[in-house]
Amino acid sequence: MPPQAATPGPRARYREQTRAEIKAAALAQLAEGGTGALALVKIAKELGLSGPALYRYFAGRDDLLDALICDAYADLAGAVADAAATSADAGSTPRSGLRDLVRTFRGWAVAQPHRYLLIGGTPVPGYEAPPETREHARAVLGPFVALLAGCTPHPALGPVVTDLRAWVTREPGVERWLETYLPEASAEAAAAGLTGAVQVWTQVHGTVSLEVSGLYSGMGHDPATLLDAQVELLADALSLA
Repeated sequence: MPPQAATPGPRARYREQTRAEIKAAALAQLAEGGTGALALVKIAKELGLSGPALYRYFAGRDDLLDALICDAYADLAGAVADAAATSADAGSTPRSGLRDLVRTFRGWAVAQPHRYLLIGGTPVPGYEAPPETREHARAVLGPFVALLAGCTPHPALGPVVTDLRAWVTREPGVERWLETYLPEASAEAAAAGLTGAVQVWTQVHGTVSLEVSGLYSGMGHDPATLLDAQVELLADALSLA
């Protein structure tokens, strides 16, 4: 039998609990006032901590933002992966599978817009996300790449396919990431899947960002209906069955 992981001691459990409480308080601030509302002093006061005590759990604002962003990406990636698995188990076609993934993506964002805007909206002034954030973002895109590996991108996307093929060989970690989702796919299928995923993500992210930012208010249409129509257009452009 493999060795069991050691159970965290009381001090480690208390630390993780306190970190979770700090993150929850920060998310509440973001939900109430947006990214500009994040204030560590206010969080410390709310939790009964001194300013210096809070810095034992997070080195500063950027460290806390790193944790919140990674958590959000992980949560969204899990939701998309679950949707992909459920769709595959149901024997869905690529077209209906794409619809399932996009609806899940939108549902997550609409349910917690403050977290979506944290990872996909206006950045916090002065904050720069760490390089490892890219890995978390790719985990969200991965199920889309896998689903679209058999697609046929529209001829107009030919230059995009060429650019992405070059990027895969140039950007560290991208080939390994693609192999995670397309372990047996040909280079052509991988390029098609990546091209399709980028096209889908661009349009879906744009539409969802406008919705969660409130910019569709008063325009007289249902954003969910608009997004469903866009998915059908994307599916046609990618020749999905």
